[in-house]
Amino acid sequence: MSTARATAVKLLIKTFEENGYSNLLLDKALAESGLSSQEKAFCTQLYYGVTERLLTLEYILRTYSEKKTPEKMDIPVKYILYLGFYQMKYCDSIPDSAAVNESVRLAGYFRKKSAAGFINAILRKFQRAGKNIPLTGDKWQDMQVQYSAPAELLKKITEEHGEKFIQTFFEDSLRPPPNLIRVNSLKQDLSALEELHPEKLEMLEYAYRIQAADVRKTKAFQNGLFHVQDLASQLCCQILDPKPEETILDMCAAPGGKSFTIAEMMQNRGKLYAFDLHPHRVKLIQDGAERLGLTCVHSGVQNAAQYHQDMPQADRILCDVPCSGLGVIRRKPEIKYKSLESFAGLPEIQYQILETAARYLKSGGILVYSTCTVLKQENEQVILKFLASHPEFSPVPLKEFGSSSGWMTFSPAFAGCDGFFAARLQRKAE
Repeated sequence: MSTARATAVKLLIKTFEENGYSNLLLDKALAESGLSSQEKAFCTQLYYGVTERLLTLEYILRTYSEKKTPEKMDIPVKYILYLGFYQMKYCDSIPDSAAVNESVRLAGYFRKKSAAGFINAILRKFQRAGKNIPLTGDKWQDMQVQYSAPAELLKKITEEHGEKFIQTFFEDSLRPPPNLIRVNSLKQDLSALEELHPEKLEMLEYAYRIQAADVRKTKAFQNGLFHVQDLASQLCCQILDPKPEETILDMCAAPGGKSFTIAEMMQNRGKLYAFDLHPHRVKLIQDGAERLGLTCVHSGVQNAAQYHQDMPQADRILCDVPCSGLGVIRRKPEIKYKSLESFAGLPEIQYQILETAARYLKSGGILVYSTCTVLKQENEQVILKFLASHPEFSPVPLKEFGSSSGWMTFSPAFAGCDGFFAARLQRKAE
């Protein structure tokens, strides 16, 4: 029996039955598993694959299991079947016979031997049917199955951005995300990056696409020659446009990627204050800044929604607020299965942080509000509410991206970046 498959099933149960976070669960499980590098890669593929396609796999199970619905099945049995369907439908390198036989063995591993015949029968039935996924004829239900995204979410984003947007956005969410880094502009030792097979991105000077499973183990990473950062985060820093010798605040900085890029754009000259609410996440900023040699970064624990009189007035402020995270579902696919109601309280928190940040900005200063979501209630609506109450602020058009507006929603259609939103505002000079 493949230990990689068993580990994947355990992770799926922890994710969907115990509300765990995929990236945190996977890192911990692999570190403790004793699996080989190849098995870890296989486990990762299976775990994320099933997580990305969960609603599709659930629909397959409902279609081919006439007697039992997923809700009435033993939990391990359900996820064993999801794993089996995923391998048969989406893993061309795995023979159907192997997917079926290993699924039957997993029943024994999870002490569900009585379900072995049921698992075998359902998977064989799917195989005999040509692994067909029949359409229902209902537009939203079929889209839910196609993209493995709740119909409620699909309707919401369609209303706000249109069908062309969601087609690109959700199709991309089912593909592996790119591995991108920002080369440390203070060091620029590109020869040391050869083991990563870097591919230069034309859009940004120090952005590279790489091929590497775990970059943290490379000498180039340990020597501070780069940090991992998606194009979206790098673009957000470009919108802020920090300069050397300025005082800059990063309000919600952890784990620190944007702070590091800002500090490098400042040529490590000036003051960058990077804060987060949780001490263990602040340590991530501190460790990263030390590894990269960024001495202008000053980090600490602070609640971004609360005003602190001892804070310095800043030339520029990045207000990258906590959000629903729907823009990064290709990296954290379990987010898309949350209800829209669970995000309802976020705009008020986001607005409070934006209001607090604005109090630290100098006359004539620039403030960038950003999220990694595409929902307008967390983006445009927050900005419009703020501008209505603060006539001393005005939007600065994002002309560098072809937009006459002071804000923009980015998606994978824009150079393959994660989904995110950024608004650039300026306090009027006194």
